[in-house]
Amino acid sequence: MASVTKRDYYEVLGVDRAASDDEIKKAFRKLARQHHPDLQSDPQLKKKAEEKFKEANEAYEILSNEESRKRYDMFGHSAGQQGFGGAEGFDFGRGFGDVFGDIFEDFFGGARGGRGRPEQGNDLQYNLELSFEEAIDGKEAKLKIPRWEVCDSCKGTGAKSSEAVQPCRGCQGTGQIRLQQGFFSINRACGQCQGAGQIITDPCPACRGQKRVYRERTLSVTIPAGIDTGMRFRLAREGEHGANGGPPGDLYVAITVKPHRIFTRKGNDILVELPLDMVTAALGGKVDVPTLKGKTSVKIPEGTQHDQVLRLKGQGAPALKGRTAGDQLVRVNISIPTKLSAKQRELLAAFAKESATASKDQEDSLFGKVKNMFE
Repeated sequence: MASVTKRDYYEVLGVDRAASDDEIKKAFRKLARQHHPDLQSDPQLKKKAEEKFKEANEAYEILSNEESRKRYDMFGHSAGQQGFGGAEGFDFGRGFGDVFGDIFEDFFGGARGGRGRPEQGNDLQYNLELSFEEAIDGKEAKLKIPRWEVCDSCKGTGAKSSEAVQPCRGCQGTGQIRLQQGFFSINRACGQCQGAGQIITDPCPACRGQKRVYRERTLSVTIPAGIDTGMRFRLAREGEHGANGGPPGDLYVAITVKPHRIFTRKGNDILVELPLDMVTAALGGKVDVPTLKGKTSVKIPEGTQHDQVLRLKGQGAPALKGRTAGDQLVRVNISIPTKLSAKQRELLAAFAKESATASKDQEDSLFGKVKNMFE
């Protein structure tokens, strides 16, 4: 009897030899749906479809496994003699069952799964706006959080009483039913109880059988000193309660700080603009500067320049995680008078004359030094 030459597995699935695992899986799913024998009513067409289906299955079983694919790429169909067998059946232990689960969903409909599994509750985020001072000093805040919580009346059973919970007759309390399609069989979630394995004959009036209720909960939260816009912190297990006894999610508090009228934050440093008259800037002196803790007296050095920054150590924002606090930065803005009295003009003119004389003496001195260099 003449031997039948097998087609190349990549050709069978219609993919390139460099195809990814996902591309191979998608190609097989397409062929499996197209050539499923149970979709054919004509006996001859059914037989041809079964051959195509088995051929695609064999190709997928080899190419979906990293090790067997490497051997096939090296030895071709003779790789069966190198240590791995043919594809005479279905290996549901390597992701193959997931593919057939998708195919069965097309045939039978509905969701896969079994008895109602615990599901973790959703994480929540609360956007909290703080004043500048509240962010620096910290505070105790009351947050009103709307969320799904386990029903207190039925303790999450969804039933009015324990007698109102009965085993599902459709699945005999297992939550699953076995479906047969041709030579395949698969377990699916029971359609009557949705995989819970139980039927509630008398729902809880508080939650109407939903097992959870939507309510607003008030939480007391400590806002740490020094927090800033863009930061957020997590409150573990303060999110929505999970379904079917699952754990609750987490609550994230996202911070936005309102701008201040005179202060600006630069990391842990706090910047304030200080208007300063030109006389004090030139002669030096002491002025009162606003800080977050009230006014404080600051020494202005003689000859202070416009935009010069003075630093008040440790008077900035407290650092998170126990590090030292920032500083307050005082940026000098020298103001020039726009209206002068006659006396002020006279004094400034005298100052300008004196400044010009001093400048001339400096220029003559510098010129003399340069001249001496070349004599």
